[in-house]
This record gives sequence, C-alpha cells and structure tokens, in this order.
Amino acid sequence: MLVFSFQKEGSDNQTMPTMESARIKTPLGIAILQGDAKGLSAITVLDAKIGNEEDGDETVPEVLKDAVCQIQEYFDGIRKVFDLELNADGTDFQKRVWQALLEISYGKTTSYLELSKSLGDVKAVRAVAAANGKNPLWIVVPCHRVIGSDGSLTGYAGGLHRKKWLLEHESPVKQQSLF
Repeated sequence: MLVFSFQKEGSDNQTMPTMESARIKTPLGIAILQGDAKGLSAITVLDAKIGNEEDGDETVPEVLKDAVCQIQEYFDGIRKVFDLELNADGTDFQKRVWQALLEISYGKTTSYLELSKSLGDVKAVRAVAAANGKNPLWIVVPCHRVIGSDGSLTGYAGGLHRKKWLLEHESPVKQQSLF
C-alpha cells in the first residue's frame, strides 16, 4: 500500500538525498518524475508532442527505475495498483487528502463532497478540492478519480482532457466502435 512520508522538513540532521529526475513518454505527453532515495516526490506532464527532441529517451536514475516501470505498466493497461515509496512535500492536511485519494480504487470515482465526508468534515469540501489540486503525484495518487457531485468532470490541474482520458483508460467498460 502507498503511504506518504510525514517527516517534517529539517527534522533530521543527515544530508538530504540528491533529487533525481527522469522523462518518459506517455499517451498524455512527456512525464517528468522526480524523487530520491526517500521516494517519489513529483510527477509533472508537459504538453510536448511525442517524438520531438525532448522525448524522454534518457537514462533513468536507479532511484526512479521502479516508478518509471510502474507508470509504463499503468499506461500499458497492466498495472492497476502502484507500490512505491512516496515523499511529496505538502501540509499535513494535504497529505491526509492525498492519502484518502489512494483509497479510491482503479476504475472507480468519488466526489469532492464524499472525499470530504471520508475525512470527517463535510464543510471542508473546498479545502479538500484545493488540496486535491495541489497533488504533485499525478496518476500514482489518483486525483483524476474525483469528480463533481453531479458526475461532471471538474477541476484537474493536468487539464480536463487528461482527466477524461485517464478515467476512460481505467473504465471497466470500453466503448467499442460500430464501424
């Protein structure tokens, strides 16, 4: 199970591990993964077209090899659950929200209101939505699985076109062409 590291910044006197990064091709653009020996800390997606000079064909640092492999498996339709160390920066509240996002199963969705209820405060729906929008671990922490109470696709930092693609990718019922 994925769990966030809740270590406070500056709480140990040891040298901080070196942050590494890797670029990989995905169906949604170039993904940049960042992390260190303590875990994956961020995933960003660029709008760059696959096949240009910045297409992600670089050597993957050892600390990110497992994350790169698992994300590629996700896009290949092989992986539905991630098994990675996570070490994202955020407030305690944001990390609680991100931890709750990890409970949303592949192929399922929930609303911001339901997520807020699961955290014990129905009135915190806006704060939950804001924390959801600050999620630095695109796909691995599935913020794309949170939709509006009316079932609408709302608020996705990666763009609604990516949210729609991800939900369709995870859908247990695939739309088939009639022709």
